[in-house]
Amino acid sequence: MDYIHNQLLKLDMDSTLAGYLSIIIMFLLIVLICIIANFITKKVVIRIISKIVKNTKFRWDDMLLERKVFHKLSHIVPAIIIYFFASAFPEPLKYLIQKVAIAYLIIMGLVIISSALNAMNDIYQTYEVSRTKPIKGYIQVVKIVIITLGIILVIANLIGKSPLLLLSGIGALSAVFMLVFKDSLLGLVAGIQLSTNDMVQVGDWIEMPKYGADGDIIDISLNTVKVQNFDKTITMIPSYALISDSFINWRGMQNSGGRRIKRSLFIDKNSISFCTEEMIDNFKNIHYLSDYVTHRESEITEYNTRNKINQSNRVNGRALTNIGVFRAYISNYLRHHPGINQEMTLMVRQLAPTENGLPLEIYAFTNDIQWAVYETVQADIFDHLLAVAPEFGIHLFQNPTGNDFKKITDI
Repeated sequence: MDYIHNQLLKLDMDSTLAGYLSIIIMFLLIVLICIIANFITKKVVIRIISKIVKNTKFRWDDMLLERKVFHKLSHIVPAIIIYFFASAFPEPLKYLIQKVAIAYLIIMGLVIISSALNAMNDIYQTYEVSRTKPIKGYIQVVKIVIITLGIILVIANLIGKSPLLLLSGIGALSAVFMLVFKDSLLGLVAGIQLSTNDMVQVGDWIEMPKYGADGDIIDISLNTVKVQNFDKTITMIPSYALISDSFINWRGMQNSGGRRIKRSLFIDKNSISFCTEEMIDNFKNIHYLSDYVTHRESEITEYNTRNKINQSNRVNGRALTNIGVFRAYISNYLRHHPGINQEMTLMVRQLAPTENGLPLEIYAFTNDIQWAVYETVQADIFDHLLAVAPEFGIHLFQNPTGNDFKKITDI
């Protein structure tokens, strides 16, 4: 800078004006050098690094490139140049420029560290363990701590005080920090419990009516759990809510390989009766019932003969009923259905009679957990059962409709 000032004085320029003009020229020269250095760094060095990264077989360096960690490193070069040339300026200006340059270096360091931590999370998510042990919440905590320390360093640098002096004042503001970072602290504790107890993972289907959530978890962060509902809407649930409130996690069903069917047919109790000989002969021609009816008929005849039952009254002894045969048919039908998981619980049971009839409940599991497939299998089963019920003399209950009342009035 002295050289520039002397050259201006040789041009017979006023000393004061030459001083100001030399500062401006020096400033413009530094700006020009910074622009050139930044251009060389981005257009040459970064391109070379990008080519090297893309040609390597490692995945982690690609993540660093995608998060633009190397690009952000290029911003450090101009700051170093400014700090180096600051000594050329007069003392008050030199001090200010150096302080600003150091503050800029700290801020860019924070930005680079943040990007590197994001890249670390991206790298971690490529491993299968990330589904059960996400670290995004912990990375966010590290970010908060680093950013807080960085802000303290920037302030300490600008005011010319020791960072330890500012750190000592944080103790007095602990209550304020507890209030400001309440959600983050609760989220951190919740994240540790969720991870330790393996309560939720990315990809889990959870149901939490209180928050209107019914879908798959797509992200777990420090403060929130992001759920994509089946209607493609997004629900954000506070992390600590998964600890304090109840929710349903359907992961057990998904891992089991079967999805439960639990639905009832309501039988009109007035249609329940003993089987006639004609009905029994007809049942013997049904594929899933022929062996059952033959075996049961032989067993009942043997029992009644052995116990000398008077069969002139059908109340005496044992006899086939249409609902019992219908229940056996449903059970055999399900055991031969290709969509039912035969390794899991399968039963057809009667529940307590209600004002709507006698519930005949089908309890089974499909062998495919996909929603669309599950609904198709379930509909296929009940389509068939609703259609075949009259073949057993069974009437299914439903409340009277307008058409039923019309038939009554026509009579």
